[in-house]
Amino acid sequence: MSISYAVREQIAHITLNRPEKLNALTLAMYEDLAQAFACANEDVDVNVILLTGSGDRAFCVGADLTESIPALAQGRFDISEWDGAHLKQPGFYKPVVAAINGMCMGGGFEIMLAADIRVAADTAVFALPEASLGFTPAGGTLVRLTRQIPYAYAMELMMTAERFPAGRLAEMGVLNRVVSADDLAQVALDYAKGIAQKGKVAISVIKEAALTLGHLSYQDAFACEAVLGQRAFTCEEAKAGLQRFLAR
Repeated sequence: MSISYAVREQIAHITLNRPEKLNALTLAMYEDLAQAFACANEDVDVNVILLTGSGDRAFCVGADLTESIPALAQGRFDISEWDGAHLKQPGFYKPVVAAINGMCMGGGFEIMLAADIRVAADTAVFALPEASLGFTPAGGTLVRLTRQIPYAYAMELMMTAERFPAGRLAEMGVLNRVVSADDLAQVALDYAKGIAQKGKVAISVIKEAALTLGHLSYQDAFACEAVLGQRAFTCEEAKAGLQRFLAR
């Protein structure tokens, strides 16, 4: 399987599994990745998703230049058909932890931007090379990047199309942590396990608020915040959590 999927201890482990091609995404892999995300989102036993690439050379170098990109360039395929793999669909509020274990470029970078927690090996290298080839990073990056990091950094990443080390990405605010390659898997798993133990509704509300309230006026955002907050306060997990606290 070019996309492997397994659920263990409330964590959906999704692995891009084409290491001989640096986990470059074929059309079929885009479909399978979207399906894996959908399965995790619908599974009530999944609290968090842990995403990584197979092997130690690459997380993902993006769309396969021999298949996926020609399909776009020739008009045989529309990039919106990859929305599920790029996590553009509404209603996806389960947390995603990404473990970036090597080269992270193009579409791989774009998928990483859809993750909520990003941990990279100190050997990882990042790039958005699209502009050098005459196209744009339209798999979510044109929307997400300027909302996630300062404008000047976003323009530097997209317009120069240069390669950047993990440390530089951390300075820009793209990454949460940079660790040794040997520690990467465990650190990312620790993040996933920690989040999986938190209130499922609370985590979902936090992510939904982060993704949906930013474009609203303050007053509208505060009103929506109250509705979302009430959903968390009145859920069964909150009631159980309060009882545990009072029983101390």
